[in-house]
Amino acid sequence: MTFSTISALSPLDGRYASKLAPLRPLMSEQGYMHRRVQVEVAWFIALSDAGFTEFKPLSPGARTYLLSLVKNFSEADGEAIKEIEKTTNHDVKAVEYWIKSKFVARPELETANEFVHFACTSEDINNTSHALQLRGARDVVLLPALDRVLLKLRQMAHTYAALPMLSRTHGQTASPTTVGKEIANVVVRLQTACDRIAAVKILAKMNGAVGNYNAHLSAWPDFDWEAFSRRVVETPEPLGLGLNFQPYSIQIEPHDYMAELFDAIARANTILIDWSRDVWGYVSLGYFKQKLRDGEVGSSTMPHKVNPIDFENAEGNLGLANALLRHLSEKLPISRWQRDLTDSTVLRNVGVAMGYATLAYQSLLAGLNKLEINEAAIAKDLDDSWEVLAEPIQTVMRRFGLPQPYEQLKKFTRGEAMTPALMQGFIANLAIPETEKQRLLAMTPASYTGKAAELARRV
Repeated sequence: MTFSTISALSPLDGRYASKLAPLRPLMSEQGYMHRRVQVEVAWFIALSDAGFTEFKPLSPGARTYLLSLVKNFSEADGEAIKEIEKTTNHDVKAVEYWIKSKFVARPELETANEFVHFACTSEDINNTSHALQLRGARDVVLLPALDRVLLKLRQMAHTYAALPMLSRTHGQTASPTTVGKEIANVVVRLQTACDRIAAVKILAKMNGAVGNYNAHLSAWPDFDWEAFSRRVVETPEPLGLGLNFQPYSIQIEPHDYMAELFDAIARANTILIDWSRDVWGYVSLGYFKQKLRDGEVGSSTMPHKVNPIDFENAEGNLGLANALLRHLSEKLPISRWQRDLTDSTVLRNVGVAMGYATLAYQSLLAGLNKLEINEAAIAKDLDDSWEVLAEPIQTVMRRFGLPQPYEQLKKFTRGEAMTPALMQGFIANLAIPETEKQRLLAMTPASYTGKAAELARRV
């Protein structure tokens, strides 16, 4: 079978392939190879500058050529490495041999070709490559996608800051709020989650087979290899990697930062699952309508339907992302003794987790952009729920020392259909100061929103 999007096993590379184009160069197998080449080249150039008699500093032309291998890395280059891997049956060794093949007919580089992958274990290349991939996916794709959702939610919070809305605690009518304030709650939670994602330090190590610079010191025992490795890891690109140095490890970087990052992303996703379900409910109540699109079908048999499918897709894909992210965060920090390979195959699925998350953010934003407020439906719900004023009435009664205010309102309102006349009649008979009585009489479910509008506007 010829591969195409319709024959892809994963919907990320099939049905949704076009939506994930920005993520694919970063988290694909080609992206992984690209980063490996980058790490090997950075290490090689740094070794030439280390002051070793046996490896003189490279000429400007050689440096430019080496950096061009990274800058211009192509799909054809990735295929060439895969072809070498058919013989080596080792992906990192295939990268090393591919780089050496690029030294042919370049005497300066051919002479120094054994300094490619010098003193490195495969994991020195892999962990740094994964770190570069994750930094790229986070900073270039995930956080910008979340920022777009945040921007839309913040705009909605401000637009609807003062629009009163009935609350439903436990699914029952409750103290009114505003549409904007409920959205503002999500904005604050999501912004905090995004800040935590952005704050995770991306770590990398380059310290040999078991983390002790054994091979390095066997070659140059008096050289400060730890300081050298730190420079390579922390020096900004393109001559370094621009990551954070991990000084202690076994053969693999411990992956604790990955767990922290994946947990932070999962936390943001959980907030958005909560919001997706709430919006779904508000659409069901008629608080929001959805903009119609010509030719779009909501049901194969019921022509009237306009389904909240974007929020359903977002919820489903956020759940898939979190299932993977939580497995990654639980599994990756665990390795038998100094090394096992269970992390290697699992790490190849990081892009899948990121893909489902990215797809969900796109669906959620598309859904939010289709929403139109239905003020009439929201107003009617409020006007049918005068029982919610039992709270302010009994609270004012408490202030002025009236007997059993809660119990009086409980008996008066529970299980009864409340009307403006009934509530105002109750207020009229209260023994409270006239100014307070008039304030309560002027109150409606729509006006009983506390600081909701103020809170929404300042988010």
